[in-house]
Amino acid sequence: MNDHVRDLASVRDATERLLTAVAALDNADVTEPSRLPGWSRGHVLAHLARNADALVNVLEGRPMYSSGQARDAEIERDAPRPLKAQLVDLRDSAARFQESGAAPADWSRTVELRNGVTDSAARVPFRRWIEVELHHVDLGIGYELEDLPEEFTVREIAFLADRFAGHPEVPSTRVTDGTRAWSTGRDPEDAGDAPEVTVTGPPPVLLGWLAGRREGSAPSAEGGPLPALPPL
Repeated sequence: MNDHVRDLASVRDATERLLTAVAALDNADVTEPSRLPGWSRGHVLAHLARNADALVNVLEGRPMYSSGQARDAEIERDAPRPLKAQLVDLRDSAARFQESGAAPADWSRTVELRNGVTDSAARVPFRRWIEVELHHVDLGIGYELEDLPEEFTVREIAFLADRFAGHPEVPSTRVTDGTRAWSTGRDPEDAGDAPEVTVTGPPPVLLGWLAGRREGSAPSAEGGPLPALPPL
């Protein structure tokens, strides 16, 4: 069961780490490329602010974004802003998300996100936690996958393994850090005689592979090549 209250506290802590790190930058730093192709650090920061507002929309029963084009246009509009404006927007949008999350609500209800994706309301705070942590890494300012909280890393591995479960282009795969294990890809019964691939590595490396942020070391694979995963 998702503990939305605990996750909201984790989002708040992760946001404070992000704000402290970003405050040490300058205006020139914000214009530099991030680790996401085609996006500057300003794009990442703008996305984080607008995502907070979009998830407020979700929690309050409105469409997450008015359209995909409007989402992209807002990010492009806000990306060139100076550091001070980015920080104010990040802080204010994060406060709006926390306020919406603290309001009395039926957390068992189903909500709709982008592209027809649905989820329980209780998992929305964890989804925001994902955005804050992984995009902090994407900024390329010294916060790495190895710096992520262990609880977050393990939960995100499980979340992404579940996301790719049943995907026809991903072979039946066992993902393990040597202690814990997760299953993803095609159902073994649908794979015929194809062998199951076992992917092994420390949790940050497994997360990097699953999240498409696999710079440097990659997990090892037995039973076949390391599966290529669809983009998130």
